[in-house]
Amino acid sequence: MTKEALNPVQGFRQILLSSRPLSWINTAFPFAAAYLVAGGQVDALWIVGTIFFLIPYNLLMYGINDVFDYESDLRNPRKGGAEGALLQPQLHSLVVLTGIFIAVPFLIAMFVLSGWSHPIAWPILAVSLFAVVAYSVRGLRFKEIPFLDSVTSSVHFVSPAVFGLALVGADVTPSLVALLTAFFFWGMASHAFGAVQDVVPDREAGIHSIATALGAARTVRLAIALWLLAGVLMLFTGWPGPLAAVLALPYVITALPWISVSDERSEEANAGWKRFLWLNYLSGFIVTMLLIAYAMA
Repeated sequence: MTKEALNPVQGFRQILLSSRPLSWINTAFPFAAAYLVAGGQVDALWIVGTIFFLIPYNLLMYGINDVFDYESDLRNPRKGGAEGALLQPQLHSLVVLTGIFIAVPFLIAMFVLSGWSHPIAWPILAVSLFAVVAYSVRGLRFKEIPFLDSVTSSVHFVSPAVFGLALVGADVTPSLVALLTAFFFWGMASHAFGAVQDVVPDREAGIHSIATALGAARTVRLAIALWLLAGVLMLFTGWPGPLAAVLALPYVITALPWISVSDERSEEANAGWKRFLWLNYLSGFIVTMLLIAYAMA
């Protein structure tokens, strides 16, 4: 992209795209649901936390990623839309600063509202925010360490739920551990499958990932195995949690067409990734219904 001046509307649009609006719900819902189901209520802390994980958290996570991935994103044809902004260089500092300035008031408000009633919550949030930064920034770049990239990405989505549980002092039970572990494996699978479509541009840019290390086909197979394992773990959760085990199947079916895809044709997996993005909304709806059933039981 050229470095021509941007008008305010164009600048705002790029900053908004950098937060991945389609994925906002993927971090806000785990916090909101965990907080409520574990004994919380729709109070000020729930509202502030949900908004934080809906927008500021995603702007920090994806905005920082787009800034530090700019050079590789130039080679990636899917960047510049809903799957990630291709930020012009003059917006880089603004995106990072905007993310910080929007996030800080929410962090302060959550601390004031909850205090030290459950102090374990704050180290969990610190780990969550560290993972957000460490994934992309120079000197850490966890996204360029195969397997750690998928682990860190999963932390991005699981940690809001763990933070919500900690805020209300949830009891750690085998069922809860199974649920969180299943969610963690789902997150790893999702990241790994998402990395498949970028094998070629990542290699051209010298970026290492779980997909460049394993190759496209083996990464797809690993993602399928992790989704299946997540489904099996859901069988060990409290009722009606086991019903959610079937949610692994649509993800497996979505990935199956690329189980033998070559590295050279790995970009074709983008079609599956686009279906995956919308599949999350269907899964989220079903999980919501199961949570309502659980709460009413």
